[in-house]
Amino acid sequence: MGYYSFLAMVTSAVIYLVAFAAFSAEWASARNLDAGGHEPDAARESADRLRVDKYGRIGLALTCVGLLSHVAGVVLRGVAGRRAPWGNMYEFVTVSLAFAAAAMLVLAMRRGQRWLGLPTTLLLTIGQGLAVTVFYVDVAPLVPALHSVWFVVHIVAACASGAMFNLGAIASVLYLIRTRAEARGGVRGYLARVPDSRALDRFAYRVHAFAFPLWTFTIAAGSIWAEYAWGRYWGWDPKETCSLVTWVVYAAYLHARATAGWQGRPAAWLAVVGVVSFWFNFVGINLLVSGLHSYAGI
Repeated sequence: MGYYSFLAMVTSAVIYLVAFAAFSAEWASARNLDAGGHEPDAARESADRLRVDKYGRIGLALTCVGLLSHVAGVVLRGVAGRRAPWGNMYEFVTVSLAFAAAAMLVLAMRRGQRWLGLPTTLLLTIGQGLAVTVFYVDVAPLVPALHSVWFVVHIVAACASGAMFNLGAIASVLYLIRTRAEARGGVRGYLARVPDSRALDRFAYRVHAFAFPLWTFTIAAGSIWAEYAWGRYWGWDPKETCSLVTWVVYAAYLHARATAGWQGRPAAWLAVVGVVSFWFNFVGINLLVSGLHSYAGI
């Protein structure tokens, strides 16, 4: 089962790469579309739009297939270990990316947010590629400290909030790019099909506003779990400390959105800092620092 799980994960990484190529073709095919969506040649305009839509639908279909393979890999990993499949960094990364892929597909197909396709499949390709080549570890039993219901609650909340933080960061980066293009009066090509800067800013805020309470719950659940496992709620372990830093950054982002002078680009940069802090917590800390969470391994 462990072998088939790994094979499914590798397959999903390859499919995400092909989906990324399809979304790249979608963006490239829109190079002749101007900001207003009008072309001098109506027939050419129609052909360009059909081409853009075709590549976009192919990208979404491939992402769906990749997610199916991805979920199969997660499930088979759990079956192989006879436990919840998020006991180490490899498993956490793959489950978080599955949440991100699912969220993107729901937003794209139900909310018309297909512009998330290209950056999200890039994230999925890089993340799954690193997971199967660098972070992979063989299936192993859980250490005693992980045998708790809070193991499931804490990690699932962390995976879900992490997925939404990444989608919010994607929207924030596109907001920074779009505002710069709008200031220069050069919103053309596929960038013209991305929501305007106000809509991107609003989308990023809503995603972060949804994820932040989940992250708060993640830290609270982790504290309860720490008391069960180690006999204290908080001990300034490196991962606990970095989790708090991430919480503070996102709290500052949400506060900045309501503070004159910090709206717009400064708030977007805070969102970028937040997602960097998040991934440093769950990758960098494991690789560079030893602590009570080191049993999670690489």
